Amino acid sequence: MKKPQVLLAMVPWIFILFLVLPFSSGQLLSSERRILFRLQELLEYPYALQGWTNWTNFCDLAPSSSLKISCSGSHITELIVIGNKPSTSLSPKPTQETFRVSQQTLSEKFSIYTFLTVLTKLSSLKVLSLVSLGMWGSLPAKINRFDSLQVLNLSSNFIYGEIPPQIATLENLRSLVLADNLFKGMVPDLSTLAVLEEVNVGGNSLGPKFPTLGSKVVSVILRNNSFSSEIPSELKNFYQLQRWDVSSNGIIGTIPLALFSLPSIKYIDLAGNDFRGSLPRNISCSDGLKFVDLSENFLVGDLPKCIRYNSSDRIMKYTGNCLSTGDLNYQHPISFCYEKALAVKPPMQNQKKQSASKKGVTLGIIGAIVGSVVVLGLVVLVILWKVRVRETKNDAPQNSVAGKSSVGLSPKLVTDARNVSPTMMFGALGLPQYHVFSLEEIEEATNNFDSSNLIGEGAQGQLYKGWLIDGTAVVVRCLKLKQKHSSQTMVRQMEVLSKLQHQHLVSILGHSLNTDQDHPNAADTLFLVFEYVSNGTLRSHLTDSRKRDALKWSERMAVTIGVARGIQFLYSGVTPGLFGNNLKTENILLDENVKAKIKNYNLPLSSLVSSESPYNGEDTPDNHHKSYMHTAKNGERQDVYQLGVILLEVITGKQITLQSELDKQKIQLEQGLLDTPLELQEWVDPFICGTFAYESLRNTVEVALNCLSKDLSQRPSVEDVLWNLQYSVQVQEGWRPSSASFGTQF
Repeated sequence: MKKPQVLLAMVPWIFILFLVLPFSSGQLLSSERRILFRLQELLEYPYALQGWTNWTNFCDLAPSSSLKISCSGSHITELIVIGNKPSTSLSPKPTQETFRVSQQTLSEKFSIYTFLTVLTKLSSLKVLSLVSLGMWGSLPAKINRFDSLQVLNLSSNFIYGEIPPQIATLENLRSLVLADNLFKGMVPDLSTLAVLEEVNVGGNSLGPKFPTLGSKVVSVILRNNSFSSEIPSELKNFYQLQRWDVSSNGIIGTIPLALFSLPSIKYIDLAGNDFRGSLPRNISCSDGLKFVDLSENFLVGDLPKCIRYNSSDRIMKYTGNCLSTGDLNYQHPISFCYEKALAVKPPMQNQKKQSASKKGVTLGIIGAIVGSVVVLGLVVLVILWKVRVRETKNDAPQNSVAGKSSVGLSPKLVTDARNVSPTMMFGALGLPQYHVFSLEEIEEATNNFDSSNLIGEGAQGQLYKGWLIDGTAVVVRCLKLKQKHSSQTMVRQMEVLSKLQHQHLVSILGHSLNTDQDHPNAADTLFLVFEYVSNGTLRSHLTDSRKRDALKWSERMAVTIGVARGIQFLYSGVTPGLFGNNLKTENILLDENVKAKIKNYNLPLSSLVSSESPYNGEDTPDNHHKSYMHTAKNGERQDVYQLGVILLEVITGKQITLQSELDKQKIQLEQGLLDTPLELQEWVDPFICGTFAYESLRNTVEVALNCLSKDLSQRPSVEDVLWNLQYSVQVQEGWRPSSASFGTQF
């Protein structure tokens, strides 16, 4: 009987605690609370965000000079955070290359892409202001996900690159403030933002073209940038414009007179530009105009009466011009402005000031020099040509796997693959630096692994198409790792992966390793990010009549050489080398320039991924050598065999799926080599007939047949294959089409 009495006695205390304790979880969605704590972490715990606990009632926080959070209907609608890190507006202004030296930015771990990915989950935000927080990086295009945003202020940070054009899709935006950052390039067309009133992008490196704005703007601040075009004539329609600051640029032309009489104008700053000409005396000024600065331009003549004198309610500045009004001080002589005005004209106009005699003398001197150089060059070329021809005759390919050739080489020497420079052989030309991605970046790229982005699934994991922050299309492979693997092995294999970047590989651009913190015994997931190649496979180009006709002999040779170079890189460009690379025409992708890129090569992950299978024997006709795959020597011989199959498909245009098909084509080509050139032509893809030199074709056929030798020891090395393919190309370069029969030596 005592227990009910005790419970009844506790009821008042429970009620009091219920009233006293904050029930923030009921006021703000728990997901948005977690987002705030994640933002606190990503911003590296700035002063404005310190002191938060699990009991903090964010929606009832008293606004301060550094933080304001407003809520509506369990959602955050306003987030204002002002930090204490100096902005780029301080002198000297840093550049994108030097801003990290200032140590006023967030650390190297900061990712603006990850930060914005998290932030966009606050889907009800109307006001977002993040000032002086040391944020750096290129502003992601996903900024357009703030559908309800009315105010965006990212001023006084270190954000660089171009302003993403997607910002112009924020149809509710009223205020855009990106001042004092490191933006450069063109300002997107903002005329589509019907309710935009404030634009402040001052203190960047934007330009040169003047931005396009909507006619309802009230305040426009473009100061301290690189704008150098004329102010557009549409300015006369800006009836609501109150503040116009374009100071410290390089704006040219004359000042639009309509600016001074706009009905709402109050503040005009045109100082530090290249405005020239004079202002008519009789122009009118708006009654509300309070401030005008025309300083440091190339203006001449008298000032209009309405802006000539200072008064208690109107301040006028105009020093540093060439004005002739008698009561003005600090003016240059009129000759100064005329000379400077001429100097800012386009270069072609300045060149016209050269005298005819000076041009004649200059051209005469240049002509004499060029003539001497041409004569000397011709002498040198003749000597070099004779030397190279002699060397060519004495230096026929001694290691040729294609046998002797009777064709004469062109003056250009055949390049030995063994002497190719490391830059050409191993360089990751045009590829971005390897990047370790966060999980948020991977989720964002694949739209949270949306099923519509799934493009493949197999032993090596699921494949998703995705898009990085800069719009680059990628392929993300998801791999489940073994539950037990050493961190040392992981680090070593990730280091090898980071080096798998080459112009003839579908290169790895980065990775992300996800560990489930809530389930420590669960297997880790490894996400590999590959470049996306959009122009189809080599097989599709050989079988699709629409593509097949465009893939002539020279293009096919370039593709096979690219494959050989990619294999060579897999052997020598990483340590240990990667052998057994599952080569086949459907695993050779072609980019928009018809450059070959190998995919599904042997990734060094067998000790980490239990289902990893670098080679699938049923995909190749050569099934009787699978047991030799994983040794370096036999792995190379297997790759060479598969390269031979690729060469056969390139030559014949026929898909090879069975060993019997391969044996049949080998016999046909071997017989064709023994017969006349016309006999060999019978077995060649008809889409390339008439586009090759016979010796180039013959040499390539012999290379393919040697690669397909049943005797492993008789197969050539990849270097030998590459050398001889380059020899075939060299022969092809010296060939000219002829109307003669196929059997004639071209």
